[in-house]
Amino acid sequence: MFRRCFNRWCGGDENRVDSRTIYVGHRRCPGTNTYLPLKFCDNRIISSKYTVWNFLPKNLFEQFRRIANFYFLIIFLVQVIVDTPTSPVTSGLPLFFVITVTAIKQGYEDWLRHKADNEVNKYLVSVQEDGGAVRKESEELKVGDVVEVTEDETFPCDLILLQSTRDDGTCFVTTASLDGESNHKTHFTVADTEKHLDSFYATIECEQPQPDLYKFVGRMHITKDGLEPIVRSLGPENLLLKGATLKNTKKIYGVAVYTGMETKMALNYQGKSQKRSAVEKSINAFLIVYLCILISKALVCTTLKYVWQSHPGHDEPWYNQKTQKEKDTNKFLKMFTDFLSFMVLFNFIIPVSMYVTVEMQKFLGSFFISWDKDFFDPEIQEGALVNTSDLNEELGQVEYVFTDKTGTLTQNNMEFIECCIDGYQYNYRDSRTELDGFCVTDGPVSKLQEKAGKEKEELFLRALCLCHTVQVKEGTELHGMDEVDGIGASDDAEQCCYIASSPDEVALVKGAKKYGFMFLGMEGKHMKMQNRNKDVEQYELLHVLNFDPVRRRMSVIVKTKSGETLLFCKGADSSVFPRVQAEEVERIRMHVERNAMEGYRTLCVAYKSLSSEEFEQTDAALQDARLALQDREERLAQVYDQVEAGMHLIGATAVEDRLQEEAAETMEALHGAGMKVWVLTGDKMETAKSTCYACRLFLKSTELLELTVRTLEEGGRPREEKLHELLLDYHKRAVQDRHKDKDKEGVTRSWSSGFREFGFIVDGATLSLVLNASPDASASRYKSLFLQICQNCTAVLCCRMAPLQKAQIVKMVKNSKGSPITLSIGDGANDVSMILEAHVGIGVKGKEGRQAVRNSDYAIPKLKHLKKLLLVHGHLYYVRIAHLVQYFFYKNLCFILPQFLYQFFCGFSQQPLYDAAYLTMYNICFTSMPIVAYSLLEQHICIESLLENASLYRGIAKNAMLRWGPFLYWTLLGLFEGLVFFFGVYQLFWNPALADNGQVFGNWTFGTIVFTVLVFTVTLKLAMDTRHWTWVNHFVIWGSLAFYIFFSFFWGGIIWPFMQQQRLYFVFANMLSSVSAWLIIILLIVVSLLPDIVIGVFRQPQGPDRQQSASVTPLSYKRFKELD
Repeated sequence: MFRRCFNRWCGGDENRVDSRTIYVGHRRCPGTNTYLPLKFCDNRIISSKYTVWNFLPKNLFEQFRRIANFYFLIIFLVQVIVDTPTSPVTSGLPLFFVITVTAIKQGYEDWLRHKADNEVNKYLVSVQEDGGAVRKESEELKVGDVVEVTEDETFPCDLILLQSTRDDGTCFVTTASLDGESNHKTHFTVADTEKHLDSFYATIECEQPQPDLYKFVGRMHITKDGLEPIVRSLGPENLLLKGATLKNTKKIYGVAVYTGMETKMALNYQGKSQKRSAVEKSINAFLIVYLCILISKALVCTTLKYVWQSHPGHDEPWYNQKTQKEKDTNKFLKMFTDFLSFMVLFNFIIPVSMYVTVEMQKFLGSFFISWDKDFFDPEIQEGALVNTSDLNEELGQVEYVFTDKTGTLTQNNMEFIECCIDGYQYNYRDSRTELDGFCVTDGPVSKLQEKAGKEKEELFLRALCLCHTVQVKEGTELHGMDEVDGIGASDDAEQCCYIASSPDEVALVKGAKKYGFMFLGMEGKHMKMQNRNKDVEQYELLHVLNFDPVRRRMSVIVKTKSGETLLFCKGADSSVFPRVQAEEVERIRMHVERNAMEGYRTLCVAYKSLSSEEFEQTDAALQDARLALQDREERLAQVYDQVEAGMHLIGATAVEDRLQEEAAETMEALHGAGMKVWVLTGDKMETAKSTCYACRLFLKSTELLELTVRTLEEGGRPREEKLHELLLDYHKRAVQDRHKDKDKEGVTRSWSSGFREFGFIVDGATLSLVLNASPDASASRYKSLFLQICQNCTAVLCCRMAPLQKAQIVKMVKNSKGSPITLSIGDGANDVSMILEAHVGIGVKGKEGRQAVRNSDYAIPKLKHLKKLLLVHGHLYYVRIAHLVQYFFYKNLCFILPQFLYQFFCGFSQQPLYDAAYLTMYNICFTSMPIVAYSLLEQHICIESLLENASLYRGIAKNAMLRWGPFLYWTLLGLFEGLVFFFGVYQLFWNPALADNGQVFGNWTFGTIVFTVLVFTVTLKLAMDTRHWTWVNHFVIWGSLAFYIFFSFFWGGIIWPFMQQQRLYFVFANMLSSVSAWLIIILLIVVSLLPDIVIGVFRQPQGPDRQQSASVTPLSYKRFKELD
């Protein structure tokens, strides 16, 4: 942050203007009198959280935000300053250990982020300087540098394309790490650039950095031979974004316009913030309650002490006369120091050691995720990765899942399934019959084994071969392939032949190829294809009418060798059907609807023959519209609408976007667990909707509510007016009308036929209207209505989302009523913002770079692994740590309540009940290891049952085990057992002569008996709660009890020379020589555990837990699988 601020201060006027001026190659244009080199930020990428100089203060500040840490710091200072009954070491040492361990862990995690940043910043790039190429580290790049990038390299910063090795002045890039699309996109060089860049003089004026990936406005002033500068407009088609990869182009040259943290990729990153789990928030709430109990105890004891001393002879007995200094001490100051002394005496009720145990449990528990063999993927030879161990238990509390589509839900690998020509179905995949080179399968029932006319077939296949923006990869010889319609080895070759900006375009071209029509590529402005008879045909490409989300179709205008001008169009059925003859629609509609219901991506194909007059008018109108600087998109859309009217429908296609392995099963399991799944994607709505059907997020019975640009423009009314109307309508249908049918909060999938399910679809442009609405009275309700609609739908699809919009959606839900726990999962850099924004961020180790993995909390190889990560690991981690937290508060209350009660019998003199060694060792040694083993190995339900019955996840939802009800139960249990410990032993000491020889036992024996009952009770209580026993549990539970006995004999059986006084010398041995002591110890342990025994007997397991609890199987962990 400091570096970014420093760079902005050094940037001078950059902050005060809306544009920046860049000199290409840092060369001053001829005729320019002055040249002031402007300062911009460097090209360093910073994803780390700490630096060397701010690590200590920043980390300490974050750690002391924890109430327990801050509290024990205060207690430690009090023990240092004030004369207290216990040593400062008892508080200072555990606190130092907690702070140190946490700092080391967080420092190591940030060091890994620094290491990843250095890999990017130290990457060598080629920069043109003084007529030659110079290799520099990426972080040394400056705005204005001319950079050389070769094929398959990523762009080190945002560049304006100046030169390409391709003859047509274009280059192809993939932006998988930015917007999730791994398809090739075409970018263009700026016209009138020099062939030799050493003699190229130009300046660029462009907008200041902003995060929109699809928007860029600028212009270039080119100076040649002292002539008037030529001005060329710059748009997103000229901008190469950092993180994108150069494809199918040997080399390009570009000038840097945005660098470092000002690149569009970096601006789409969310700033890192400290994620805190719901469990930690519950701990803080419980600590406040126990802090109030502690203060109340100290106040009561302080008050009663002075009440007791007010009686004659109590304040200054004859055997304990006050010194003059004590007599002169201010009474109120003495009362305050007494209050602090009681606070120190009772401070063990606040379990600082719990934080040590929690940190150990999280750190060690994270290895179990990495060791899980079920997460290992043989394809990439990697397993799961844990980047942040602080959120293990949060995996068991997820309510909303936000997932990317491309590369996460799907493989982004389109496959041609079938087509329909003139009402006849052609299914290549399932057919093994070839008639005249064309595969035919079952068509409509009335037209079985029939097919369309040969002329229609060939027209349809020519449309598939020509209506696209597909390119043939350089160096690929398609002519050499003899089999163009077979499936086998040639498919692998096909995979690298065609490249395009949309995967369905490649699938359609390959589909045509299987039927004998092969696209051979471009030669200049001519498209070449080979027909079924192996003859090569050429068509002159006149215009491409590009796809856009409003039109939802694309067209090409081509000229045949005979001079005929044809328009071929393909697009969504809702976009094409209104523009063709009505009688042609009915023959195709049935096939389109059937394919859509099966989850396939459907496109309709149409054509139109243009007369010379029609083409000339269209050509002139297109040229004028493309030269316009104002309202260019609107003018082009008008021309497109005019020329695409009155077409003839030929047929339709069905393409499948292959889902990730077990994607549908995973989504269904998440729904069964009560989670709501939102799909956030930058892809087109039609493709994303088909994927949602295939993943079973949308079912056939799901009623879709669409809030997109298309629905807003229906009726010709203002967008905001239409938006308000749609929101009110959808709110009435999805929220108000269903409210009476809901039995519980939220909406989960119901399998009853009478339950109306809604799916919600929204696009990025409409979302901007909702989130950035004008601040009038009606518009202020947009966001609230929108959120309520979304929360009452079984699934939500957000398409055409920019990365920051994804984060805005997550933040909106995260901050909604109830603060639901959110999880984001994605595989590209475009998903980083939402991964960082969500409570839990999951990165998928896909094919789109590792930015998402680096910035995630957890990384998994495939989407299918999310099921086990949440339903098993998340469930078990939450149950374990919830029990750990409640158990720590319970055992510390049992520990300190007898100390409080003892003050009523020692004149409130702050006399400790327990020896200092017991005070120090209780939480560190005697009771620590059993709960650590429990929190790592416990399985209250077997793994197979958790996977098979996803509804078990709902039982722990909304922090069920750390609510005030369970907390009150554990607190009352601690109070009951503390009273039993103290007054049970107190009754025994009515006759203190407990030894056979009549020896009287003293106060240290009293405290030792209480402490012995305490240690055995809380340890056996944990043993009773353990359902999954391993040798580790046996070792630590019975070993801890044995260690306590051994330590007590050892500590009291030797005279320690370094101790001034030894309170427990032979106390423990003498205590065990008394039969009465043995009897009371056993009796009090049984009485203390009686409530748990009674509850366990009378509480019968219900539902699926009845048998699952008994049949526990070992975890499939790498190290602990053999423990049984």
